[in-house]
Amino acid sequence: MTAAEYITRSAEETIALGRTLAPTLKNLRMVVLRGDLGAGKTTLVKGIAEGLQAASQDDVTSPTFTLIHEYRGPEVNLFHVDLYRIDAPRELDTLGLDELFSENGNLVLLEWGEKFQRFETECDAMISIERRGDQERNILVQKK
Repeated sequence: MTAAEYITRSAEETIALGRTLAPTLKNLRMVVLRGDLGAGKTTLVKGIAEGLQAASQDDVTSPTFTLIHEYRGPEVNLFHVDLYRIDAPRELDTLGLDELFSENGNLVLLEWGEKFQRFETECDAMISIERRGDQERNILVQKK
């Protein structure tokens, strides 16, 4: 497992880090995004989506209520999934995530994936975001 740690001091820096990370993530299948509410998971996704040319940062919003947002890029289709409101494995089955994982050219960024052990085991990488004060974030990227 390889790991890299970053510190960002604003939302703009977190978005810029996402753009920087995007090329290193584009060939992965599933990335679990960990962090408390408001930690900056969606902010990081804004940069990743821009870095993959799948969406502008203004078009990326939290999928808390819709559960899955899809952004199509020239090389990678990005799926931003939020499992915060999902509690049971049978609820997961209705989302069709296995289909998303199995298709080539799809990258699934999974918020709250740690709620289900299966995703922590199966993911290709994990990105943990920890708040350190109002604006500062500690971001740990671990690839298997």
